[in-house]
Amino acid sequence: MTELLDRLAAPSRLDDADLSLMLTIRAFELKLLDLYGRGLLHGTTHTCLGQEYVPVALRTLLDPGDHVFSNHRGHGHYLARFGDAEGLLAEIMGREGAVCGGVGGSQHIRRDRYLSTGVQGESLPVATGVALHLKRSEPGQVACVHVGDGTFGEGAVYEALNIAALWELPLLVVVENNGIAQSTPASRHLAGSIAGRAAAFGIDHRLIGTADVAEIRRVLAPLVARTRLGVPLVVEFATERLGPHSKGDDTRPADQIRRIHENGWYARYARRYPDHLDRLDAEARAYVDAVAADVTARPPSRWTPS
Repeated sequence: MTELLDRLAAPSRLDDADLSLMLTIRAFELKLLDLYGRGLLHGTTHTCLGQEYVPVALRTLLDPGDHVFSNHRGHGHYLARFGDAEGLLAEIMGREGAVCGGVGGSQHIRRDRYLSTGVQGESLPVATGVALHLKRSEPGQVACVHVGDGTFGEGAVYEALNIAALWELPLLVVVENNGIAQSTPASRHLAGSIAGRAAAFGIDHRLIGTADVAEIRRVLAPLVARTRLGVPLVVEFATERLGPHSKGDDTRPADQIRRIHENGWYARYARRYPDHLDRLDAEARAYVDAVAADVTARPPSRWTPS
């Protein structure tokens, strides 16, 4: 009950930068679904609608020297890291200016110390190896890896957690637990709890049941500082996926989806601070519209291997 009350508590007012970024991520994801619906994109995509606050809250707790490992639902992670909507959309559309020449698409992106992959569980052992390198060569930096609740069905996850605990690695595991793995509820695919699984390896766990960015940062700042010293940490966000798994494949009942909309951070913020949200939301949508118009008009990316 405490977790539910925290999630539904009145949000504190965000500064313009944080709210603008959250709204830009949301507008970007909505634009992708619109482009797919009009037949302008190919393949598939997985949006982070409803979960935009997670990478935004973490943004100020990480620094450029940290490594970030993302997953299939990673557009918000990328935008929070780089603020590069043009490069990301060009990558997804395979147009000039694409981050990876248009060959990575929606899920597989590499830039500086950022890497995303659509293979479930793949990032955690890689992040663990990078955390070992950081401990040896760049003390004070962390490897931050985003996973979902469904990823805890992968054996490599536990091998990575075991090594991180034994070797005291600066590994920050961010679990975006939206309660559903594609179309399977967590109650049908996850025995026990994520907290219990972290405890099995002696790894600290913190459950975040709020979407309040300021409160998240207040709670996590000292914990992330400890992780930089070699104390691995699992942070579990009890969040909800607003959109479908990918494009239009949402098998949840309509009343459940409606409840998620009504209780999501966007709706609650709109009820409490309507003028603030309306102004910045209009700006974010206009910006993303302009980005989409520009990128759509570009010629295909001409990538050549180096």
